[in-house]
This record gives sequence, structure tokens and C-alpha cells, in this order.
Amino acid sequence: MFHQAVWDEKLIIEMKGSRTIKIPNEDKILNLNIPAELLRDKLNINDNEEYAVLRHYVRLSQMNYGVDLNTYPLGSCTMKFNPKLSEEIVSMDQVRNIHPYQDQSTVQGALQIMYELQEYLKVIGGMDAVTLQPVAGADGEFTGLLLVRAYHEYRKDNKRTEIIVPDSAHGTNPASSTMAGYTTIEIPSDKNGLVDLDALKEALSDRTAAFMITNPNTLGIFDDNILEIARLVHEKGALLYYDGANLNGIMGITTPGKMGFDIVHFNLHKTFATPHGGGGPGAGPVGVKKHLEQFLPVPVVRYDGKSYYLDYEIKNTIGKVAGFYGNFAVLVRAWAYIKMQGGNGLRHVTERAVLNTNYIRKRLKGHYDLPYKELRKHEVVFSGSNLKKYGVRTLDVAKRMLDYGVHAPTIYFPLIVEEALMIEPTETESKDSLDRLADVMIRIAQEAKEDPEKLKNAPFNTAVKRIDEVEAARNPVLTWKMIK
Repeated sequence: MFHQAVWDEKLIIEMKGSRTIKIPNEDKILNLNIPAELLRDKLNINDNEEYAVLRHYVRLSQMNYGVDLNTYPLGSCTMKFNPKLSEEIVSMDQVRNIHPYQDQSTVQGALQIMYELQEYLKVIGGMDAVTLQPVAGADGEFTGLLLVRAYHEYRKDNKRTEIIVPDSAHGTNPASSTMAGYTTIEIPSDKNGLVDLDALKEALSDRTAAFMITNPNTLGIFDDNILEIARLVHEKGALLYYDGANLNGIMGITTPGKMGFDIVHFNLHKTFATPHGGGGPGAGPVGVKKHLEQFLPVPVVRYDGKSYYLDYEIKNTIGKVAGFYGNFAVLVRAWAYIKMQGGNGLRHVTERAVLNTNYIRKRLKGHYDLPYKELRKHEVVFSGSNLKKYGVRTLDVAKRMLDYGVHAPTIYFPLIVEEALMIEPTETESKDSLDRLADVMIRIAQEAKEDPEKLKNAPFNTAVKRIDEVEAARNPVLTWKMIK
């Protein structure tokens, strides 16, 4: 069993010390001429030794968990290992020290990277044009829906006020729909976890602006009816929108374009090697078919055969959706990752991700419930409902996993799965790490039968024990106060 060291770690400003190296009056020695109103007789910081400070932050880092330490099985997030070469490239002076206000002639290399990334994403997505501006997946969704609105307004089809989403959609889909001024219509999944075609037919009308869906969906299931869905949506004059969060399940094998999608957003921070989590950084480029290209935000990077330039002359553009040209460092990481993989490599990424997912599915089936279709793509969603008869819930499983030094998967999402456990191993995990994850989860399922109270009181080996989540939600402490 993994035992993590536990410390009663104080904040740095609570630590008391006596610095072994004393600094004399700096102002007199260096003659800094600091204005009198800015001078302070005393700083509100403690006089800690250098090693006390260093050890404090090292201890904090040891109490944390990261993808460089062990498996990160969070579903619907694709928090993969980030190749260090991508990080090295993005740290180069030529990338880090340029400025968006420089003349275009001085940043030809940067523009070339952006142009090539646009072209790569066009092929990967089966689209005709791409904008790199959106700075997150949700920003890409919002941009895509602004394109939907521009398209219908251009055609003077102003009665289209509704966006349809399946009940397995990411939470950002209805949020983006609402922000774009649409009414969101939710439709249910069928018994196999796919879009209920009868419900879709009933929801579609001349008020429908678009249908937002990701394929494979949030359950990790590829919708076999996607071509029929595209036909139904287009027959009603609506657009089909692809949420790219699950591109890892099809990349290099098929494209949203081949499935009939009009718009797709790419999560570079999920699929193409940028560190993801904690709110950023991100990038959500949007690809479109030819009939939507005239509405793209400006600028788009072009190449005239001699030089690269920023094109602001897009006839019916929706304008700008982000400052400058997007999250450039994220774009560079994605460009480097695609360059390293090549077309065959990207296909292998998908094949390995799907293989890893189904290996986990096979190992855990029988220990946890598996609703809907068995074959999964990039992720698999189990249910811990079979453990409820022992008084154990999915939250207890997740907390107990921490005692074994394994990060918990996403829990209680998607909402259509009771006591959901959503696992996405990605392509970068070895069989050994997958077996370790599976062994831990199988052992915990056995503990639920033999000693359920242990699970309900876990974790035991972490620096912070289980918190009272109800109390924390009702009475949050939003600022730090020193306890005297």
C-alpha cells in the first residue's frame, strides 16, 4: 500500500525563523534613493532561513499530485503526459520573447507556425477553413455559435432561436448556447447511450439553429447513426456542430467533416499536448466548412507564396473573439506535437487510446456496473451503483483511491449515469500503470463488501482528510485568516 507522508504544514507567513545571513541596510550601501513615502521600517514577512523556505515549498510539492508522478484517469479531460520537447520548444527565445505588435516581417516564423497549424487542423477535422483565435474549448463553442448566428442572419432566417443538445453533452454546450442568445433544447439518450432519433426528430423544427454533439459521446460511445443525424439536421436547414473534446477517439481514422459536421472546435489543450487543468491555458480553434468561411473571426493567417500575413479582409466576419491572435504558446505546443507525430502517429495515438480504454473496461467489468453499449472509444463510464447495497457510494471509492496513491477518475458525470466513474486512460499510459489502476479499483470494490466503513471514512494517508463538503458549500471561507 502507498503511504503518503503527512505534515502539519504551516503557511510560509506563519513560519518563525532567524535568518543566518543578515543583510545590512541596503539603501545606504547601494544608494538606491528610494522615495521616503515608499520606505518601510518593517516588512510584514518572517525572517526565515533560505533552506527553511526551500524545504517548505519542496514539501508542498510532495503533497501534490501531477501527471508526471502517476496515472491521471480523469474522464472527459484527456489530461495526458505533456512531451517535454513541446515544452522546450515553447520556451525558446524566438517563441517566448516576440510581441504581437511587431511588424509582420519580423515574425514570419511565428506566422508560419500558425499557418501550418491551421492547415493541419483542416485535414484532421475534415474542414475547409480554421480560426486559431479562441482561447479555450468553451470559447471555441461560443465562437462556433456566433458563426451559426451569423450564417442564419445572413440568410435572413431569423426565426431560428433554438440549439439542441443531447443529455450526455458537456455542461459548456448549454452554457455557450445561452450566452449566444439561444434557447437550449435537451433530448434524451436511448438504451444504448446514443442519440434518441425519435426524440431528435420531434425536437427539430424551423426554429432549430444547430445541433451540438460530440462523437464519440461523453460515455465514450461512437454514435452509429451519425450520418442519419446529419441528414435530419440538414433537412431542417440547421447546422451540425462538433464538440471536439473527444477527438482522441477518432483522430487519424475519420473526421467530423466526413460525418457531415459543419463546424468543429478543437481542444488543443486536450488532444495536442498542452498542459491542461486548473483553468488554463487553453486553445479552442474552430474549423468550418466552405459555406461558413466568410463569417470567421479576423485575422486569419494567409500565405501568398512569398510571405505570411494576417488577413483582416473577411467579408462577413463576426469580428474578433480574443485578444491578439489566440494563445500563441499553446498553438506552438500543438504544432510541435503534430509535427512529431505525423499522420500515422496521430492515428496510432487514437488506436492506443481506444485499446487502453477497452482494456480498463474489460478488467473492471463485473466489479462495477457498465451501463449502455460495451465497446468504448477514448473513455469508459462505469457506475458504482452496485456498491450502494453495502452503503458505499462512488465518492467513497474516489476517496479511498487516494490512500493507494492513485488519482481518482471523474465522478458523478455524465449525469445520465448513476454513481458515475468516468475513466480516460489516454494513449500514454503503459499496461503496468493501467494494471495498477485496475488492481486498486478492484481491491476497493472488494473492501466495499468486507469493510464499507473504511471506505466511508477514507482517505487516511493524505495530508488533508475528508472534508465536510456540505458545510464547505454552505459556509465557504474565501479568504485566509491567521489562526492565533
